[in-house]
Amino acid sequence: MTTHDEENEEFRDSLATVDSKGKRVWVYPKKPNGRYYNYRKILSYFLLALLFVLPWLEWKGQPLFLLNILERKFILFGFYFPPQDFFLFVIGMLIFIVFIALFTVIYGRLFCGWICPQTIFMEMVFRRIEYFIEGDATAQIRLNKSSWTIEKWLKKGIKHLIFFMISVAIANTFLAYIIGKKAVLQLITEPILLHINGFIAMIIFSLVFYGVFAFLREQVCTTICPYGRLQGVLLDTKSLAVYYDFVRGEPRGKIRKNAPSDEVVKGDCIDCNLCVKVCPTGIDIRNGIQLECVNCTACMDACDEVMEKIDRPKGLIRIDSYQSITNDQHSKINNRSIAYSVVLVILIALEAFLLMTRSEVEVLILKTPGTLFYEAYNNRISNMYNYQLTNKTDEILNLEFRCSNMNQVEFEFIGSKPETIKQGQTEGVLLIKIPKELMDERKINLKIDVLVDEKVIDQVKTTFIGPIK
Repeated sequence: MTTHDEENEEFRDSLATVDSKGKRVWVYPKKPNGRYYNYRKILSYFLLALLFVLPWLEWKGQPLFLLNILERKFILFGFYFPPQDFFLFVIGMLIFIVFIALFTVIYGRLFCGWICPQTIFMEMVFRRIEYFIEGDATAQIRLNKSSWTIEKWLKKGIKHLIFFMISVAIANTFLAYIIGKKAVLQLITEPILLHINGFIAMIIFSLVFYGVFAFLREQVCTTICPYGRLQGVLLDTKSLAVYYDFVRGEPRGKIRKNAPSDEVVKGDCIDCNLCVKVCPTGIDIRNGIQLECVNCTACMDACDEVMEKIDRPKGLIRIDSYQSITNDQHSKINNRSIAYSVVLVILIALEAFLLMTRSEVEVLILKTPGTLFYEAYNNRISNMYNYQLTNKTDEILNLEFRCSNMNQVEFEFIGSKPETIKQGQTEGVLLIKIPKELMDERKINLKIDVLVDEKVIDQVKTTFIGPIK
């Protein structure tokens, strides 16, 4: 069996985008084309539409999606999550991390090439604009090496102006997720001096996105993003990834029509280098799996096109596992995938249980600091408390308090009775009064039921202090 040249590992000692002197090598990928690229375009434009539309949608007068860190207000698909529900986000992040780990163990770095916003924006938005204005890779190289003519100034100026305008649109979209669409619309339509902090934030976001997509580009994937480095510990020989079938492809070489009979039989790879030319990170996939590879499948499309022209089977570069290529054996199930799956199922079940049992209203009652009990009229002992009501629904609720473990407990609210606001918090002060003859201990634990229309929606525990008998 033909084996891959595993001794030639020099490529692993350097980056394809950095030369021997440490200077950056600018990548000019050839415009990809093929069925996988078409699939990616469909998925990418769907995800882009979702990204740009979600923060502008509303449900019952509230944003459908909001991550307002500044005001600690989070709304996911119409459901309000106050800071008290932060533990749900923690579990959700754990689920996401475990899912990514499990996905990588089985399917490799497919997330990077098909779902990651960095890749989608770079390859499906900014790069396509660049192809439209400056042409394919060869035309871009020729333009960059040429002197500064009016044509070059126009092309470069128009390209970077469009890049910055798109970056502004992305920045405003991200701000809409954080501060809400109303605040963003005010920022756009009202004088800058009225929203100077928001304007500065928008400019900073815009410059960051512009810098990433106009200059950093693939460096984000190859040197900044930590996910690529996780491949080393997550992938094994059974994991799926974009692989070059070296068994079938080696030894590579050009096709010769009148080759002598004693010439070594060549593999299917004709060494056309198209797989390298279309790679957005500048690597040669034939060297084996590399952390720079984002599994975008552009090399697969390029190779399939060549195989079709020379009348050889497609799939010389394909999504497969190392084990399958070498031994023609493949299994998606191994001990690690089983372990990750079990942990993932447990976390999802826990998250689902907590979401289903989450109360619509959360009540906090704490004794007012620095206050003591006092004897009120009718021989009653009174304590003062501060209460906080967190309404997670989009309705205004009138609440009632009732003690479930002691009779004759009276609640007196200072000011108006507790009324919640939609998806927000209200605070107030109340007095709890208990007949003196029922105070058989200095400290009594009270269980207070919170009711809406005679239905218990929450229960709060607090302590009541009285005189020493």
